[in-house]
Amino acid sequence: MKLLKDPLQVLLVFAKEDSQSNGFCWACEKANFRCSMARTPESALECFLEKHHDLVIIDHRHSRHFDAEALCRSIRAVNSAENTVIVAVVKRPDREEASVMPLINAGFNRRYVENANMMACYNELLQLEHGEVRAQFKLRAGNAIFTALEQSQEAIEITSEDQVIQYVNPAYESIMGYQQGELIGKEIIEVPKSEKNKPDLLETINSCIRKGKEWQGIYYAKKKNGDSIQQNVKITPVIGQGGKIRHYVSINRPLNDNNKSDKSSERVQAESQTDIQSSKHKDRRKGSLDVRSTTSRGSDGSSQRRHSSMARIHSMTIEAPITKVINIINAAQESSPMPVAEALDRVLEILRTTELYSPQLGTKDEDPHTNDLVGGLMTDGLRRLSGNEYIFSTKQPHHLPSHLTTPLSLNDIPPRIAQTMENEDSWDFDIFNLEAATLKRPLTYLGLKIFSRFGVCEYLNCPEATLRSWLQVIEANYHSSNSYHNSSHAADVLHATAYFLCKERVKQSLDHIDEVAALIAATVHDVDHPGRTNSFLCNAGSELAILYNDTAVLESHHAALAFQITTRDDKCNIFKNIERNEYRTLRQAIIDMVLATEMTKHFEHVNKFVNSINKPLAALEENGGNSDEESVKSILTSPENRILVKRMLIKCADISNPCRPLELCIEWAGRISEEYFAQTDEEKRQGLPVVMPVFDRNTCSIPKSQISFIDYFITDMFDAWDAFADLPNLMQHLDNNFKYWKGLDERKLHSLRPPPE
Repeated sequence: MKLLKDPLQVLLVFAKEDSQSNGFCWACEKANFRCSMARTPESALECFLEKHHDLVIIDHRHSRHFDAEALCRSIRAVNSAENTVIVAVVKRPDREEASVMPLINAGFNRRYVENANMMACYNELLQLEHGEVRAQFKLRAGNAIFTALEQSQEAIEITSEDQVIQYVNPAYESIMGYQQGELIGKEIIEVPKSEKNKPDLLETINSCIRKGKEWQGIYYAKKKNGDSIQQNVKITPVIGQGGKIRHYVSINRPLNDNNKSDKSSERVQAESQTDIQSSKHKDRRKGSLDVRSTTSRGSDGSSQRRHSSMARIHSMTIEAPITKVINIINAAQESSPMPVAEALDRVLEILRTTELYSPQLGTKDEDPHTNDLVGGLMTDGLRRLSGNEYIFSTKQPHHLPSHLTTPLSLNDIPPRIAQTMENEDSWDFDIFNLEAATLKRPLTYLGLKIFSRFGVCEYLNCPEATLRSWLQVIEANYHSSNSYHNSSHAADVLHATAYFLCKERVKQSLDHIDEVAALIAATVHDVDHPGRTNSFLCNAGSELAILYNDTAVLESHHAALAFQITTRDDKCNIFKNIERNEYRTLRQAIIDMVLATEMTKHFEHVNKFVNSINKPLAALEENGGNSDEESVKSILTSPENRILVKRMLIKCADISNPCRPLELCIEWAGRISEEYFAQTDEEKRQGLPVVMPVFDRNTCSIPKSQISFIDYFITDMFDAWDAFADLPNLMQHLDNNFKYWKGLDERKLHSLRPPPE
């Protein structure tokens, strides 16, 4: 196979023209490479998407111009970048040599220490061409070869030097009747043999191929159903690492039409042939046909145990999706060069853990704020370390407070309150003005207006008086004594939910029932919140933690209590007049959204959204803009994806404080910090484990806690949500707020605001 044909495509990314960029331009011209130049990350990515360069050289010397590592990651995220070689141009070190691991982790293949000498640039390009780039061409060619194997009508089997089956193609499965998983990882001797062969045939074959000679002849193979099938078989030894035989490739063709038409079978081992042709074969990889792997490098005990365990895995009759993924990776591993096989081993280690979506943090010393936030928000607490118990009794439903005068309808809202809600459809709406105007009961008033705007009463076929009573009793079950988790937070989340529901992409994805479910879920999502985290409740042995088995304690309670309150009294039962099946659908959607606000599943929800929605939509846009409306619609409106959109929507609404205007962001930061301070105080009083030690009111740096929260939870999630819903104003607020907290932290300030001048 000819690997190098057209001149190499090279992309140079330098913010400014200098002697280094000129050196590489000259070198590209001398080497007859096609060279493109980009000055910004945006133009570089656009150029790469258009031309799919073989080699990309990025200026990593001046971080003030652009983030070279971020650009490298962006390029690596493109499917077509899998076989692209990316080089970082770095400054000549002043003192000691720096590690290249940050560059490798960002996706660079190698670095080039700045040297503007033209011949040095030229020599670097030549080495890249004949080294990394050629290796990537081989890997690319390997994909084509394996595609050919998959499409071949001849049955093909590849085994290791230990005669362990590593690959069989679909034709092999079809002819022999085995499932691929029944064979891969098995030794040839474990697969049943036909009695029709001469007794010494196998010995003859093995004697031939172990000498590095090709064998060809007639051989009877035994299908899974017990039938024997006569085949013309050709076995070729493949010489690999160290000049030793590393694999055997067997090509089998049934001798008669009856055999060819037997489609009820799948695959068998292949180490059977007759007739001897003695031609030694060199390494046949060319396009990565060297299917060497970690499991084919010898017959040590660990290797045998691996084959045995893999055989058991492949023979499982009930396959979960993760099992199928692991099987596919194992099959690919057996067909990969050593570095790839070792990398896949690490992949398998990760996949076999239970925490697939939670990033792994370093030691607590590295970032105690992030560690404490994760410990407090994403775990169910430590086991109790004392005999003390913190009891939350489930509250009886509130009666409406007698002092609260609530309007009969929207028309009766006092002018002062109505005026504060005039711009409620704007993202910059000030919920704290409404809180003050309504005497800390903003949820009822805002709920009446937003539910009216979305036609909720019409959908539920319920009178406005019923909705009003429902909003009142839900709001009464929020604790006004909580500094953060009170009805103002619920109103804020309701406002954000309504704002997101008006975005075009969201409207394309969701139906009216989804909108109603989202608004109700936002309203009730923290009802009866005690102002303490799940970890605290579990550590304290609270009644709620015991009731819900220390799992999603608060979220389960919010959802359950909301439906108990709603259905207990006809006066506030907004679901009373809808049909049973519709109620069940609505109820399930509300529960799912409330449970999605639990932070232990944060990364799972975000990753599923990105992989199931963002990436397919981006792929469609890359392949031809928005012309394929049907494909876009199928992604947006599939039942599974609508669930993911609703989960992402309420999650973003729930923790959108860092994306609000600065003054609102600061107020929310103060409130959540005070609630965490109060929890830490109580943990110390009760002798309970302190789950977030950094939230000690005497020592805590609020700017650091906000920076950690934004870095760990907010940035990636809102990047994904912005890519879907188009929210430039939120992203601008987020950027401004992050800079604000950074500025305070750089001044070593721990407070919400800088001291007065």
